[in-house]
Order: sequence, then structure tokens, then C-alpha cells
Amino acid sequence: ALGLPVPAGFVVSAAGYEAFMAAGDLQAEINARLQSLREDTGPADSEAIAARYRVSSDIQQRIMAAPVPEELADAIARAYARLCAEAGGGSVRVSLRSSALGEDAAGTTFAGQFKSLLNVPSENLLDAYREIVASKHSLHAMTYRLNRGIRDEDVAMCVGCMELVDARAGGVMYSRNPLDARDASVFINSVWGLPTAVVDGTTPTDLFVVERAGGDSFLARREVKRKFERTVPDEGEGLRREALEPELAEAPSLTDAQALELARLADRLEDAYGGPQDIEWAVDQQGRVLLLQCRPLQLVTPDADAAPAGRAVEGATELFAGGTTACAGAGAGPVFVARKEIDALRFPEGGVLVAPMALPRWAALLSRASALVTEQGGITGHLANVAREFGVPALFDVPEAATRFAEGEVVTVDALGRRVYAGRVEELLAKGEAPAPVMAGSPVFESLREVTRLILPLNLTDPEGENFRPEACATYHDITRYAHEMSVRDMFDFGSKSGLASQASKQLVCKVPMQWWVVNLDDGFARDVPERFVNLADIVSPPMQAIWAGICAVPWAGPPPASNAGMMNIFLQATMNPELAEGAAGGFGERNVFMISKRYACLNSRFGFHFTTIESMLTDGDFDSYAGFKFSGGAADANRRVLRAELIGEVLERYDFQTKLRGDNLFAKAESRRHGFILDRLRILGYLLVHTRQLDMAMADRGAADALRAKMLGDIETMLAQPFQCQEPGSAQ
Repeated sequence: ALGLPVPAGFVVSAAGYEAFMAAGDLQAEINARLQSLREDTGPADSEAIAARYRVSSDIQQRIMAAPVPEELADAIARAYARLCAEAGGGSVRVSLRSSALGEDAAGTTFAGQFKSLLNVPSENLLDAYREIVASKHSLHAMTYRLNRGIRDEDVAMCVGCMELVDARAGGVMYSRNPLDARDASVFINSVWGLPTAVVDGTTPTDLFVVERAGGDSFLARREVKRKFERTVPDEGEGLRREALEPELAEAPSLTDAQALELARLADRLEDAYGGPQDIEWAVDQQGRVLLLQCRPLQLVTPDADAAPAGRAVEGATELFAGGTTACAGAGAGPVFVARKEIDALRFPEGGVLVAPMALPRWAALLSRASALVTEQGGITGHLANVAREFGVPALFDVPEAATRFAEGEVVTVDALGRRVYAGRVEELLAKGEAPAPVMAGSPVFESLREVTRLILPLNLTDPEGENFRPEACATYHDITRYAHEMSVRDMFDFGSKSGLASQASKQLVCKVPMQWWVVNLDDGFARDVPERFVNLADIVSPPMQAIWAGICAVPWAGPPPASNAGMMNIFLQATMNPELAEGAAGGFGERNVFMISKRYACLNSRFGFHFTTIESMLTDGDFDSYAGFKFSGGAADANRRVLRAELIGEVLERYDFQTKLRGDNLFAKAESRRHGFILDRLRILGYLLVHTRQLDMAMADRGAADALRAKMLGDIETMLAQPFQCQEPGSAQ
């Protein structure tokens, strides 16, 4: 429509995609497999990625095996026949390019996430179409959508089919500087042959920078790299790499006139689409410039206070200087070298991703990476695009990067300064800003925001209030709060309502200055206890006895000293969050309750603002005994609560607990066939139950945690040095 030089072709539209997916009820099969994924561990969790990898493979295989509906196959055949007729007859080699609906929503690029197939013969059109549709469910494409909050049903895979250009040269052009929105220069990366090597970052590329000056443009910069090979159409189908003639290796792949012509085309595309563009192009054997595809280009506005590019940090150990900035910023973490796609399953959270080539498939790891370093690739490649989208500092053109840095070595990447340093360079890291959440503004984000209005707010805060009734429940949180309060009340009222006083909850007679209640599930008492109180001498549950021994082992000295900032943090959190109010739990929810039998104990405890559950079963035979622990809550801010949970987890790991931390929620479990081992672990849990009260007020930093950890470990060692003996009924307590 614009009269621009574009190869002839046709499009298999969203309607064609929907017809293909409807055939054989393929979409329902895919939905069932997607719903089987457990994303509660988070899209970046290694277990979730492994599960996603299996589902991805299964879905792609099913799509490739699915038949193309006859009506759609006929429409593709007719469109291809028209293309051949327009080309003068005979068979035409074509390129099939993915162009999914929703690619440009919410500032996304989808750069390199789906397949494009070049040099496809007529007999393979339908197979190539299926392969591109299947690429919607590749591991990196699925992970990208999850990270960006894009629903699977919002992405319909359209496919553009155009006549293959026998390219003398090709590449990618940005109509603006992607690293500086204030720079209106046109940036052109080019190679000999097809532009594939530019977009997938597999070869050195020439760079041409054209500056706009009023109505005129001029070539302001030219960087010609030594190139060793080019990508060309194979004789049969597909592509192949071939060595360059020696005279072309160091020759510019574009003439100055061609670079200026490309810049003029970039201006026209900017005007037509109303913003900066990312454009793929090719120059055919006759020297004609052709446009292959374009997408919106995301720009970065640099920090005005940022240090000048290329400046070194004094006192830091420099490992490398040079390279090309693909995304500005600084990040630090352990080096992880990725060579195969399966390496994605081992990539650590916060790692520095190092790769020989800037392949688009590594985009799946960028939500977990602190920085990106590659040996090859340019700022116009797909991976560079996604790095800027996710705000991950990226440094390209680092020679021997995959062998230069030791695996696991902690380094700091200063992408703007174009340097890599040993260890963490806090001077650089302190200046960095957390990237904006990439899911913001997405369909999933907006859906979740609407749904949370019906889930999260808590209106039923006072169990004794007049509105604490089913009719007043306005959210899911209200329903669960009401149901919990009523079930706990019923449990404590069971004895009086049923007339079975011996089955009612009993208050424990003890010297610990807190209220404790015991519910006998079966045979946890030595005798029937009709009265309201139960003595320790009547408890014959070794798990409960062990927990109680830990509670009483070391007297609690009160909360640790907290700074004024720590105290103010507690007050502010309590003021801003009504759910932390002490009265919110109700008279029953505030009780510390043991539910016991002779071999089982479950303690649900609330101390102030935090909640703890300890559960244990002593078994014989083939089943292991266990001690489980759940810990959550606190009145401080999230950072202090997380530090406390990490401290407790570190202590438990010293004593053979398997732990899992999610934010400020800690889950721990120890298993063994030896009852003595489990009873000692229950003593540790009883000790921690008491001695972690109000620790979040003192959790200002790691230093505070180190001192508290040392004291706790000392107390526990002293406690465990005294062998634990289960008390027989009637013995002294």
C-alpha cells in the first residue's frame, strides 16, 4: 500500500490458524497440557522450567502430526499458484515468517521467539506451516509469554509467505538508537548473504550509522568487521553456510549509497507506523534493496547521571575491557556458560549468562539473569532486543567469553562501561535501578488486578463484631476467614455440644506464661480427662513431649534489641496493614493448640504476628517418621521477614532438615526411621518456636543475623547434649 520494495507473497491469517487448531479438537488437547503445568513455584523456578520443557515437546509433536484441514490446504495451494504466476511461471522458493497476533501488545517484541523458515519448496509448504505454528509452544516462547503476562489464547499464529530473496547482503536496521531515545541516528547491521546471521547473532556484523540532519542524511560512522562466512539458500531446501571469498572477508557488505537508501526507507516506515521501527532487509544480486519485515522498536532513555561509557572503576579487578553495549546497566552474579538448550534447566537465579552466540533461545533465561555476555552478536539482534525489553545489562562482542570467565565465578558486568570485573563491584551495583515489572500492562496483569479485588481484601477483621456473619463475606479472603473461625470454634466447643467432655479441648497446666490447648485425637492422654484442664503428667505423646522439651529448654530472654528504625518499621507496618491487628485473629485463632495421639502431634501456634505449624508422626516399618515445620508472618517489612525466615532455614539445614523458602514463608521437613532422631528435631523446632519471636524487628542486615545464628546454634548444641527421655505417665514434669 505504501509502494515500498517488498517481495510478493501472501498471508495465512488468524482465521486459517483457528481452522487448523479446530481440526481434530487440537486446541482442547493443548489447553489440557498447558493447564497441567504447576506454575505455583514461579515461572523462573527450575522445576517449573523442566515441566514446561516436557509439555512444550509434547505439544509441538502433536501439532506437527496434525493434518491441515482440506479447505485451508487448498487455500494455501491456490495462493502459492498465484504467486508463481505473478513471478512468470515455474516453481518459486519462498520464506515463511511467523507473525503472531498480540506480538506488539503491552510493549512486547517477541523478537526471535517464533520460527521463520527460508528456502521452502512447494511440496513442503504445509509441513513448514505446521512447524511455524508449533514454534508458538517452544520452551523459550512459552517462557517469554509467561514472563510477559500474555495468555496463550491471545496469540494466534499468522504466517507470512513471501518470495525468497537471493540476497547478496542483508541485515537489520533500527530507525533510532535503541540505547538512547534522544539519538535520531539510523543504525544498520549487515552481513554478506541472507540476514539470518544478524538476527540470530551467529557472526560478526558490519555497522553503518546514518545521521539525520534536517532534510539531509549522511553516513557518520562505518565499522567493518572481518567476516568468515555467509548464509545462502541450499540447492535442495533450507540454508547452508559457505566460506567467503578472501576479497569479501574484510570488505564492507553495503555501499554508502545503499546505507543511505536504507535510512530513507526507515524514515518512511517511521512516518507510516508512527514510531521507531526494527526492520529486516536484504539487497538482491542486482543491487535492489528489499524490505522483509518490521516491528516496533523499543528505546531506552539513559540516566543523565550515569558515568561516561568506557570509564573504569578504580580499585576493582578488571577481567575484560571492550565489547559492544547491547543494553546499558550493571549486574553481578555467578558465571553460567550456556551452550545447549538443555542448559536452561540448570541456569541459576541471578546468574550472569555467558554464551558463545547471541541466540534468541537464551531469551527464556533473561528473567532470571543479572547480566548477559556473548562472544558474538550485535545490538540489532533478537537477543539484544529482548535484553533491553527485560532491562538486563548486556555486553556483546566479548572474545572467548565462554572460556575467559570461570564457571561459577562471581563477576560484575558493567555493560555501559564495557568492562567485566571480578567479584561484586558495589559502586556500580548501587547505581542500578530495579527494572520495571515486564508483566505490567499485560492481559494477565490486568486480569489479575481485577480478580484480586474479589480475593485479597479482608473485611471480616473482628470475630466479635456484628458483621462477622456469612452475609458480610465480600471476598474469598472473607470466606476463608469466616470458615476458619467457625471451624476452630466448633472444635473447641465439641465437648460441651456433644456431651463428651473427655473429647473436648483442654487447657494445658504449665508454667510457661502463655495459653496452650490440647485436643486428644485418640490415645494421647493416659486417662480420660473430664475436667477443663490437663496436666503434663497426663500426656503420653512422645512427639508433643519433645516439642514441649524444646519450648522449655532455654528461657526466652524477650525480643532482641532493635534499632529505632526497626521499631518504627513495625509500627508503620501495623498501621498500614489492618490484617496485622492483634484482635483480628479472634479469641480462638490466638490460641496455641496441640492435636495429639500417642504417635502424632500437630501444633498450630500464633505468637504476635507470626504463625507456626509443627507436625510429626512416629511410624514403624517401611514408612519413615517425620518432623515438619511451617513458618510465616511477621509485622516488619518484607525484607526483615525474609531475613528472619532465611536465618531459621539456615539453622534447620545444619540439622538435616530439607527446607524451601518462598518469600517470608519457610517449609522444612526431616525424615528418619529412628525415633530418637525425630524427637531431637522436634526439640529443635520447639526451641525455635519460642526464640524466633519478634526477631524481625532486629533483622536490619546480615550482620545481625550472624550474631543471632551463633547464639541459637550454641543453645541448641547445649540442649541436644542432654539426652531426651519420654516422660512416663505420672512422673515429675
